[in-house]
Amino acid sequence: MSDVTIAAPREEDVHRAGRFVFWAGIALLVLWVLVPIWFLFVNALSAPSEVTSFPKRFWPSFDLASLQFFWNFQGVTAALWNSVKVAVLTMVLSIGMGAPAGYALTRFDFPGKEFFRILVIMTRAFPLPLLALPLAVMFIRTGLDDTVLGLALVHTMLALPFAVLITFSLFSGIPVELEEAAWTLGCNRLQAVIKVVLPLALPGIMASAVFAFVISWNEVFAAAVLTIENRTLTAFLLQSLNVSPLPLKFAGGVALVMPALIFIFAVRKYLFAMWGIANR
Repeated sequence: MSDVTIAAPREEDVHRAGRFVFWAGIALLVLWVLVPIWFLFVNALSAPSEVTSFPKRFWPSFDLASLQFFWNFQGVTAALWNSVKVAVLTMVLSIGMGAPAGYALTRFDFPGKEFFRILVIMTRAFPLPLLALPLAVMFIRTGLDDTVLGLALVHTMLALPFAVLITFSLFSGIPVELEEAAWTLGCNRLQAVIKVVLPLALPGIMASAVFAFVISWNEVFAAAVLTIENRTLTAFLLQSLNVSPLPLKFAGGVALVMPALIFIFAVRKYLFAMWGIANR
C-alpha cells in the first residue's frame, strides 16, 4: 500500500482566504445599506410615470415632479417643520442633561453611582409601546399632549442614555490633571470645565448631538400616538401611507433620509476626532 501525503495549506493562502472573506463581507454589508438608499433616490428623482413603470430605472431621470408633488401636498410643510423643532429641542435637552451627567459620573464619587449608571441604561429596557398609554394619560393631564415639547421630552428619554454613556467615555479619556493644572492657574471648577474639558470633549458632544437628532428625526411610534394635529413628518407619512401614491412615498422617504445624512456629513470630522480621543 502506498502512503498518501496531504499537503497542509500554506499560511499565505490562509491569510489570502481570510482577507477575501473579510472584504467580501464588507462589500455585502455596504450593498445591503446603500442599494435601498440608491433606489430610493432614483425613484424620488424620476417622473411619477417612471416610478410606477416596470422594469425600474437604475439611473434617475432628474425629474423633480415627484418632489414638487410631495412639497405641495397639504400638511407636509407643517409636519416637516414640526420634525425640525422636535429634533432640535431633543438634541438640546439630551446634551444639556447628558453631558453634565457624564461629567459627574467621571469626576465625582457619590453613593449609588453604579446604581445610577444602571438606571440610565435601564431606561431603554422598557419598550416604548408599553409606555405609550401611561405617557398619553399623563400628557393629557398635564397639557403636554399634542405638543412639540411633550414629544421632545419623550424623544429625549430615548436619546439620553446614549448622550450620558458617550460623554462619560469621553470625559473618562480626558486626564483630571489638566483640570487640576487649570485650578492652580486661578480657574474654579466651572471655568476649568469650560476652558479645558469642553474643547477636548467637543467631538463626543457633537456625536451625542448627532445620535439625539437622528433618533428624534426617525422616531414614529410616539409621534403617532401622542400627537394629532402637530404630527412630525414620520407620523404624517405613516398616517397617509395606505392612501398615498408611490411618488409621494419615495419623495417622503428622501425627505426623511436627507437631513440625517447632511447632519452626519456636516459633523463627520467631530465623529472621527471622537474615535481619536476615545482611543488615547
